[in-house]
Amino acid sequence: METTAIPPADGLHLRRLRDLTEFEVADRSSDVRGWSVRGGDGKKFGEVFELIVDAQALKVRYLDIELDSALQVNEHERHILLPIGVAALDEEGDNVFVTSLTKESVLDYPPYIEIQITREYEEAMLRSLQLPLPEAGAGSFYDQDPYNEQRFYQSRRAGELNAVRRRDYPGEGS
Repeated sequence: METTAIPPADGLHLRRLRDLTEFEVADRSSDVRGWSVRGGDGKKFGEVFELIVDAQALKVRYLDIELDSALQVNEHERHILLPIGVAALDEEGDNVFVTSLTKESVLDYPPYIEIQITREYEEAMLRSLQLPLPEAGAGSFYDQDPYNEQRFYQSRRAGELNAVRRRDYPGEGS
């Protein structure tokens, strides 16, 4: 099956934070890399490996999750991407909760292989989470709830929502 690239305005600008040397996690945002990821059942199923950033919007769009080796997943399929808005922080315990997944259901989630993120893959993620697909022509793909940083950073004030900022612009995104 042929996959089509995401149009430039809707995804080619998605990059791993570690590859963006001019960006860093904003001062008032938690760097969740290395935090445990737990499902709706409270059981750990992985750790946040990386943040996938929309460099143009200065927003984290996805959490790259490395699945726990105890799940016995093929090592080439041990990563999944989760839209930022489907997760919630537990800063006191350094946990990220994803209530729509469990340790068992995550095994049916589409794996992420570090290649260009296609719209087809993004839609497969939303279907796996049983979330509606955006209607054609209904604004930006990332204007929908699963990509709402406010849902992830619920305890943050509205002015503190950007999770990344340019290193050379201290006020931007902080």
